[in-house]
Amino acid sequence: QVQLVESGGGMVQAGGSLRLSCVASGSISSFNTMAWHRQAPGNQRELVASIASSGRTNYDDSVKGRFTISRDNAKNTVSLQMNSLKPEDTAVYYCKLNQFSGFWYDYWGQGTQVTVSS
Repeated sequence: QVQLVESGGGMVQAGGSLRLSCVASGSISSFNTMAWHRQAPGNQRELVASIASSGRTNYDDSVKGRFTISRDNAKNTVSLQMNSLKPEDTAVYYCKLNQFSGFWYDYWGQGTQVTVSS
């Protein structure tokens, strides 16, 4: 079993910055992908950014150049540095870990609210 705990959400004005962090614990494989997703009211959950254990990253076009995902494999943590925030970034942000444990499985955190005011 894997547990994910996010922190760092809050309220910020447009143009500001926030940093989200997620700590994973439990039975964690050396080879996995960690990611941040978000879900705004009335919208489907969408991928924001992901990072493999190799360090390879992937970003949604809407956040490229503004957000940076990073991870510390030794500490099983993933972070999301969010700069130049926009009101449309307002959402609940979820940490996800995807790994193979006999089959590919997604583990999710409980989510943290990010609110960007105009």
